[in-house]
Amino acid sequence: MSINLGNTLKTFHQGGIHPDDAKLSADAAIKPLPTPKIVTIPIAQHIGKPAKILVQRGDMVKAGQIIATHEGFVSANIHSSVCGKVGVIDEMMDSTGFKHTAITVRVKGDDWAEEIDLSKDLNRSINDSAKEIVEKIMAAGVVGMGGAAFPSHVKLSVPEGKQVDHLLINGVECEPFLTADHRLMLERPEEILVGTQILMRALGVKKAVICIEDNKHDAIDLMSSKLEDYEGISVQGLQVKYPQGGEKQLIQAVLDREVPSGGLPVDVGAIVHNVGTTYAVYQAVQKNKPLVERVVTVTGRSLETPSNFLVRIGTPVVNLIAEAGGLPEQAGKVVSGGPMMGKAIADLNVPIAKATSGILIIDEEESKREQEYNCLHCGKCVEVCPIGLEPYYLMLLAKNHKTSETSQEHILDCMECGSCSWVCPSNRPILDYIRLGKSEVKKTQTA
Repeated sequence: MSINLGNTLKTFHQGGIHPDDAKLSADAAIKPLPTPKIVTIPIAQHIGKPAKILVQRGDMVKAGQIIATHEGFVSANIHSSVCGKVGVIDEMMDSTGFKHTAITVRVKGDDWAEEIDLSKDLNRSINDSAKEIVEKIMAAGVVGMGGAAFPSHVKLSVPEGKQVDHLLINGVECEPFLTADHRLMLERPEEILVGTQILMRALGVKKAVICIEDNKHDAIDLMSSKLEDYEGISVQGLQVKYPQGGEKQLIQAVLDREVPSGGLPVDVGAIVHNVGTTYAVYQAVQKNKPLVERVVTVTGRSLETPSNFLVRIGTPVVNLIAEAGGLPEQAGKVVSGGPMMGKAIADLNVPIAKATSGILIIDEEESKREQEYNCLHCGKCVEVCPIGLEPYYLMLLAKNHKTSETSQEHILDCMECGSCSWVCPSNRPILDYIRLGKSEVKKTQTA
C-alpha cells in the first residue's frame, strides 16, 4: 500500500531557523562528470584511522580496485575511482586546508574490477545474511555521505546490550543550496528502497522511515508511490526547518525520542543513514561496487549552470566548476558543502571526497564578514540552538581559553550547525570560537 505522510508534518521541538533554502539546482538532473586526467585520492576520507596503502608508484590499477585497506574497526577501505597508473603518493592538500597523505592515479582507459556489476538493472533480490551485508559494506568502503563520513559498517554493528527498533533514512537535506540527495531520490527511488531493505536486514529491524522535508513534494510523492512492494517502510514528511537533518533532531522529530548528552542514536533504539549512503549500500551489496563516485551539487547565485554531477572520487573541484560554466567574476569564496556547515576551500585543485556533498560559490559581496559589535544579551542564539546550549557563553569561555569550563558546559554536544552565528544581530563569530573551544577540549581528552 502506498503511504504518503506529507500532510502530517513533524519537526524537532527545540530551536532551529528558517534560512532561504535556495535550491537553485533542484530541477537539474544528475549528469556524469567527464573523467579527469588524474585523480588525487586521500587515504583518510572517514572518521577514524587512515587506511593502510597497498599500492606503489608505477602500479596499474582498475576502477574499483582497493588501494588502501582499513586499519582497525573504525576505518574504511579506499578504492581507485579510475583505471590508470599510480603516480605520486605523498602529503597533499585536501578540502580541510591541511596536507594529508593521498594517492594520485593518472587515467588510462576505463577498465573496472571484474567483480563489479556495472549494469543499470534494478536488483531487488537480497540474498545475503546480516553478517554478509556488513562485510560487503565494510569491503566497499561505504561511509556516511551526509557529511560526517562515519564508517557505515560501524553503525551497523550494534553494541552488546543495545537494541534497535527503527531505521531512519535521512533525505532531509536541510542545508541551503544542496540538492544531491533530492535528485538521487527522484532518479534512483527503488535502489534507495532496496538499500533500505538491506540496512533493515543488517540491523534486524522491521520498521524504516524515509524522512523528507516538505520543500521536496515530488520526492515525498514519488517515494511514497513505490512503497507497495516494500514491507515495513514508510515515508514521513517534515516541516522545513534547519538543522532538521541532524541525527538527534531527526530522531526527535520522527520518533519523539531524545538522544542524551554525549549519547548516540543507538541509545534510544534508532540508527540513521543518509540517502546517499543508502544508495551506496545498495551498490555495494547488490552490485559489488565500492564507493568510488558520488553525486555532488555545484551551485551559487552567480553560477551559469547550477548542476548535480556524478563525480569520481579524487576529481579536482575546479573540474566541477568548469563544467557548471566556470568561476563567476564576482566569486568571493568557494565552499565545500553548504553555507551553514560548509568550509571555504583554499585551493580549487583539492579533490572531491566521499563526504563532499556540494561545492558552493558565494559572491564577493555576500562573502564579506559584517562588522562585529558587542553582545546585546538578546538571547537569540540560545533560542535557536537545537541542542539547548548557551552559544554566547560558550564563545566567551572559548575566547578566554577556559577549557575546563567549556567542557562542563557540554561544548562537545554542539553540532556546529551555525544557527547561532546566523541569527546574531551583532555579527559575532560564535561558531568560530565554539569550534576553537571544542578543539581545545578534545586535545585535553587525548593528552
